[in-house]
Amino acid sequence: MMARILNRSSSAIALAGLALASCGGPKALSLPTDPVDRAATCGIVAAAEARNAAADVSQPLPLAARGRILHYALLAGSADGRFSAETAGAVSRRMSALQADVTNGKWQDLAPACRAAFPAAAAGEATLPAGRLDAQLGCSELAQFTATALEADKGHYAAQLSEYRGLRTKLSDRIGPALRSRAGSDLSAQRAAGDKALAAIAQHGSPVAVLDQCLKQFG
Repeated sequence: MMARILNRSSSAIALAGLALASCGGPKALSLPTDPVDRAATCGIVAAAEARNAAADVSQPLPLAARGRILHYALLAGSADGRFSAETAGAVSRRMSALQADVTNGKWQDLAPACRAAFPAAAAGEATLPAGRLDAQLGCSELAQFTATALEADKGHYAAQLSEYRGLRTKLSDRIGPALRSRAGSDLSAQRAAGDKALAAIAQHGSPVAVLDQCLKQFG
């Protein structure tokens, strides 16, 4: 569902200008205070920026651009230091609901506020966590998150998503003993460790850029 929402949002942005009323032009916008709506709004802004930069708006966005859009849902879901799929999903749904209001307004003016609200999304070069297990577990969880989020668009990104799933499988085999040493054999504790690792690696850069580093280091 997340991929379908992101795809609809980024595609519709290319035509948003046609929907503007002729009385007064785009309206001024401010970044919402609600955390979910704030992340959703910044995701829409990222999609609009990507569409504006595209040579052909009828073609799918590059995977790197989709990663930058997706990053806002990931960051909102990671706000308390442990990833919440429910919060990330809520962000994606709100992107669909808020899309028209944002793209019909002066969305360009929101870019600085989004960079300030989500500094990890504006970071430069992607990095990996310093600890080996932290990096491996974070990469594994991020690969799963990204491949699942973009599953509906696998026809456009099949090769890359296959690489992510392969990385997830490879790392799962490698980190088992170390994860059990850290979290014990209880599956819920291991799941909690994975959620914390995903929240941590979300701060290291856009998902696709981080996964490029993961593939270089562990692929």
